[in-house]
Amino acid sequence: MKIENIGVMSPGDMGQAIAQQLKQKGFNVCTALDKRSARSKALARDAGLTDVGSIENLTAKCEVILSVMNPAAALEFASELAQALHANKRQPLFVDCNAIAPVTLQAINAKITAAGGRCADAGIIGPPPRGTAKTCLYVSGPEARELEQLATPQMRVRVLSDRIGDASAIKMCYGAMNKGLIALGLEVLVAARRLGVDAALETQLNETHREIYERILGALPVMPPKAHRWVPEMLEIARTFEAVGLTPRVFHGAGDLYEFVATSALGKETPESRDKSRGGKDVVRLLADERH
Repeated sequence: MKIENIGVMSPGDMGQAIAQQLKQKGFNVCTALDKRSARSKALARDAGLTDVGSIENLTAKCEVILSVMNPAAALEFASELAQALHANKRQPLFVDCNAIAPVTLQAINAKITAAGGRCADAGIIGPPPRGTAKTCLYVSGPEARELEQLATPQMRVRVLSDRIGDASAIKMCYGAMNKGLIALGLEVLVAARRLGVDAALETQLNETHREIYERILGALPVMPPKAHRWVPEMLEIARTFEAVGLTPRVFHGAGDLYEFVATSALGKETPESRDKSRGGKDVVRLLADERH
């Protein structure tokens, strides 16, 4: 399949960066902004994306459609897209790139294929690929190799297998390690400040776990505006682990922590509006001092 037109839904922080990478490679990148937020419309405009209006128009125009959005919206969007596929009888390759459990991806695959469409599984690991940042797109499914055409110097594409669900599985496991560690570290640091032992804990961590401590502090400044998306991701990780006989409770707790961050003043910022001078210790201080 020769790919020329790619749909990206929706152009949030990650979606916009991926769309810009694809445009730079020469693809015509479209989106459908009917019913979308003012922020999504502004990000799409800044990236120079072609707005085709409706999901129906997007399926009619594009060979590939990437779903890059809040995990909580992934299944609903797939249902909406399946209706459009059924209506116009087109068969673009639908690629779910969201942080969802393999079982959720299987449900999405069933909806898309029942409507006559085709589905691939993808997991994004890494930051939005803008500036010097690089990210990796893991893909799986019968048509995953077609997506190697999307690779750029800043966006690697790694084909895992022809099994739907494998890309979601590695995203869940990596996200559990990465964001689970951030959740644990943040909760410890906030607790220490509220208990009045934060200075002593910092000294101890610098003596015995400096690398981990610095990694957590380094991750905190950009996290709060994304916390609302990380809540459903933690629930999808819990669902993934429960399906293989492990406790889901660890990541239910991580979801609670990110819900606390999402409802804070910091969590109500956007990636564009956050204070870029704010460091990890500032984030801990501000969250610890929130009324509780």
